[in-house]
Amino acid sequence: MDKGIVEGGVVANRVDSEDSNIRNDSEIIAEAAFAADKESKMTLREGIKLYPHAIGWSVLLSMAIIMEGFDIVLISNFFGFPQFVQKYGEQLPDGTYNISAKWQTALSNGAYVGEIIGLFINGIVSERYGYRKTMIGSLSILTLLIFIPFFAPRIEILLLGGILLGIPWGVFQTLTTAYASEVCPTALRAYLTTFVNLCWVIGQLIASSVLRGFLSRQDQWSYRIPFALQWIWPVPIIIGCIFAPESPWWLVRQGRIADAEASVRRLTKEGTGVDIQKSVSMMIRTNELEKEASSGTRYIDCFKGTDLRRTEIACVVWGIQTLCGSGLMGYSTYFLQQAGLPVEQSFNFTMGQYALGICGTLGSWLLMMKYGRRTLYISGLIALFLTLLAIGCLGIPKSNMGTAIGIALLIFTFVYDITVGPVCYAIVAEMSTTRLRSKSIVLARNFYNIMGILNNVITPLLVNVTALNWRGKAGFFWAVSCLFCTIYCYFRLPETSGRPYIELDILFEKGVSARRFHKTKVNATTGTIEGGEKAEKDSIEHADHIEKVSI
Repeated sequence: MDKGIVEGGVVANRVDSEDSNIRNDSEIIAEAAFAADKESKMTLREGIKLYPHAIGWSVLLSMAIIMEGFDIVLISNFFGFPQFVQKYGEQLPDGTYNISAKWQTALSNGAYVGEIIGLFINGIVSERYGYRKTMIGSLSILTLLIFIPFFAPRIEILLLGGILLGIPWGVFQTLTTAYASEVCPTALRAYLTTFVNLCWVIGQLIASSVLRGFLSRQDQWSYRIPFALQWIWPVPIIIGCIFAPESPWWLVRQGRIADAEASVRRLTKEGTGVDIQKSVSMMIRTNELEKEASSGTRYIDCFKGTDLRRTEIACVVWGIQTLCGSGLMGYSTYFLQQAGLPVEQSFNFTMGQYALGICGTLGSWLLMMKYGRRTLYISGLIALFLTLLAIGCLGIPKSNMGTAIGIALLIFTFVYDITVGPVCYAIVAEMSTTRLRSKSIVLARNFYNIMGILNNVITPLLVNVTALNWRGKAGFFWAVSCLFCTIYCYFRLPETSGRPYIELDILFEKGVSARRFHKTKVNATTGTIEGGEKAEKDSIEHADHIEKVSI
């Protein structure tokens, strides 16, 4: 029998799968504290050496995001693709073709609408059936749905395809991040969660390169073949998911302790000295602490007690990815053409933009190691604010400033992808309790999608020739938005770098302010923060509670 966990956290005895020793609550607490201390001190090199299989499985599942990044950029860059515009757009009085701001907004937002639906489905299904089964089902459905945009005869069918494809994409958005955060130790968490952003940028670069390669082709296959390329990814990833280990944290939440230990064993390298029993004890202890703090597993629980603060931060931080002006990157090809660049050169700039994005994401791994999450995120927002001001100023002269704006947009992309873009994934993955992680990430990503819909309404209005036609001056609008984002993060965003989940739970439960997070020491054994009269009082109360439970 391995049931071992009794609701309420009073009894946590279990039969260990290897030595059959019954361990009581105090033993699990001691093991959890030992594992938390060891994990918090683990270096990156040690993490890579001990958890190479976790890295491989996480990377495999995250590659599903390449498809989403590919298609999202495909649609927005199609707005500057002559063959596509001639097929699905309308002819203007001067004889050229254009897709109106209304349809640009609809096509861009179609995927977001589907993703919102898929995200909420994922929050329920993945917690019930596990990450692997949910991923396999979503990839299978996606394979069939790709036929819709591939054969779309009209723009309305293209919109329908975008909405339906958005449903499995919504699953990928959160499931990959949650899985990456749960299969690896603290030392690897930031790198594997931000790898999701790298996959996104890789998809964007592939899409831009494919379209650049088909510019010289004049028939319908110039835009149908790029849609067909989405069929490359699902089958290999499905095969990988069949053999992938399930998240041990999810197995602990299901009370399947022996399976959790087996999963950790598969995620680590044999013979490296990882104490699997203690690692799982830390998961059990973390789960029990969260249940004691009334952290449930429903969506409504994300808005109760200390979870409300954690949900708010996760939502706003992910929303900032859109509110900081990144929408200009998604519309870069069309935006640069309106700023005066020729079609070929606008695609060349876009390809360079996403290549810089890959370099930026890789660079963020080095910066996070040195500066953590909070400092890097806020510094990035300040740099983006200044860059957007420069883009706005370049849009004021009536002369052609397309090349200068293109260079400024490349700088913006590099700054974004070395700070805000990838760091956001690490922050969101660490912000929620483990019991609410899938649903918290769903809510955060849906807030991002809602902000994305708003962005896809505003940006076409700002840059489209049939609307406001602000061109580079659109940078001023997003600079103001970016400034408000910076102010919010200064007061509300805590530093989560290097903290095991059990320590983060204690810091939030004690109400530690965002600016004091990185300086506060945590005692994982007693569940208190160290230093000061308040911490001492908390420690005494916790000891009394343990004594009563033991009696």
